Amino acid sequence: MTQATIGAHPPPASEHPQDAPLTIHDLTVAYQRKPVLWDIDLNIPEGKLVALIGPNGAGKSTLLKACLDLLPTTSGEVLFYGQPLAKQRSKVAYVPQRESVDWDFPISALDVVTMGTYQQIGWLRPVRKKHRALAREALCKVGIEHLADRQISQLSGGQQQRVFLARALVQDARFYLMDEPFAAVDAATELAIVNLLKELQADGKTALVVHHDLATVTQYFDWVILLNSRIVATGPTEEVFTAENLRKTYGGNLSLIAEAGHALSQLGHPLS
Repeated sequence: MTQATIGAHPPPASEHPQDAPLTIHDLTVAYQRKPVLWDIDLNIPEGKLVALIGPNGAGKSTLLKACLDLLPTTSGEVLFYGQPLAKQRSKVAYVPQRESVDWDFPISALDVVTMGTYQQIGWLRPVRKKHRALAREALCKVGIEHLADRQISQLSGGQQQRVFLARALVQDARFYLMDEPFAAVDAATELAIVNLLKELQADGKTALVVHHDLATVTQYFDWVILLNSRIVATGPTEEVFTAENLRKTYGGNLSLIAEAGHALSQLGHPLS
């Protein structure tokens, strides 16, 4: 579904691909009767690194949480690989915003990552040595295995973000939803996240990432969703990430649009 525009009538639910990692049909979310997301209709293709971008208050985090049943919806249907989330939880992993987590809770980095194996272990079953080994391996993949026994409150912001990425990794999911993983992290952590995303894609997996840095969209992602309460456009980055669509999405916020100028020029879409 490329170049979806505001006001476009969504196709019937039956027209959505049944094997897509995520399909959304006619989704509306409201807070205290005030709509935050309107008529969202979307297909996420397999094996893509997808950036979800838009201004503050556009509903980006709300969209992820609504898909994961963390928020009530007013209307619509959300399917993962053709089925409701309840039937596909083992295939879906979530990395929340770091600010939404209580980092003062007395628990180690290794314990946090091990939580990602609970679904494999089963309800009220003991955590075994093999599960902790998987958690340590995930910490190694994000470059902080030496911090396994450190209390999470003692970690830096970038290290905390890597812990949550490792927790998602240990789930061995097929589809990853990440809410601003690049926010307020150091350059080394940003590079580690990019490399991780590329590895996931190389394994045939899919990631939907809430992203705020317009200047890096073309470097990190091959599919883009532009959102401002409704879908402005969605499709391959080289087709959708254009000056016209950015203006439709961000309105008069020219300073934000200017951030994407270099990236657009690389795609042959200079701002004018």
